[in-house]
Amino acid sequence: MRWANATEEADWRTPGDVRLTFNTADFVGDLTVFDVGGNKYRVIAFVHYRRRAVYIKEVLTHREYGKGAWKR
Repeated sequence: MRWANATEEADWRTPGDVRLTFNTADFVGDLTVFDVGGNKYRVIAFVHYRRRAVYIKEVLTHREYGKGAWKR
């Protein structure tokens, strides 16, 4: 819920802005990977900066993320 609340309140215009909110966010291609739940889960999302929207592609456990199938 913290991730969802922080994301709703955010006014991100650049990846740097995302990092100010979530300093562990990683950028993989056009996707942003957020560590959530005490680093137990990954939220993989597309951040559309102009529309101020976040589109969730996947929510995975740390183990599922490590397998890399989400990259396909």
